[in-house]
Amino acid sequence: MNARVDLSARIDDVLARLDGAARRAGRDGAEVQILLATKTRTAAEIADAVRGFRARGRDVVVGENRAQEIAKHDDPALVALGVPRHFIGRLQTNKAKDVVAFASVIHSVDRDAVIDALARRAELADVERDVLLQVNTSGEQSKGGYAPDAATVQAALERVAATGRLRPVGLMTIGAHTDDEASVRASLGALRVLRDEIAMPGVTELSMGMSGDLEIAVEEGSTIVRLGSAVFGPRAA
Repeated sequence: MNARVDLSARIDDVLARLDGAARRAGRDGAEVQILLATKTRTAAEIADAVRGFRARGRDVVVGENRAQEIAKHDDPALVALGVPRHFIGRLQTNKAKDVVAFASVIHSVDRDAVIDALARRAELADVERDVLLQVNTSGEQSKGGYAPDAATVQAALERVAATGRLRPVGLMTIGAHTDDEASVRASLGALRVLRDEIAMPGVTELSMGMSGDLEIAVEEGSTIVRLGSAVFGPRAA
């Protein structure tokens, strides 16, 4: 297969997986936002994927993991597509200026220092940004995020709202790193339970699910899935 045929097949497979999981959960797959995780991908690859999804009637957003890769999104061919930009990677406070300038939605807000840094930069730039709090629902020490405790997460959401520049719109998590489906499902389902327990107005989004656990995430209520290799293929070694 050539690269474009390969991409077309992967997009069809992703949509079949997503829509199948949505049907099993009594949901409409079109309501789940597809986010293209663009780490290490070129502007041309990203543009081809965006056009592929649009040809099938599905709009997507792009999500960058690395602040140092933001510049590639200014490629004219990609800019011309007008794709909404999200930031999904671990955020260092000294990169807050770049991230605020780049992304309309920031998923990986995992500690108070990041909230404060983003708020300062948004104030200086005279902009507002939507944010999702990252919650460590798997309890794995290698992952960042707030503890999966309703009082802790609600306090952080209120801190976001109090900035006047950042809007809390949802929660984000990374599923448990294991082949045990029950553990993955528990780690993702916990985010939905947490959101529903807090029940804060405007906090509706659940950013969870990647290429490997897409179906489980959709079945557990994900509203945004972050897909990299399932769309683009394996990363180059």
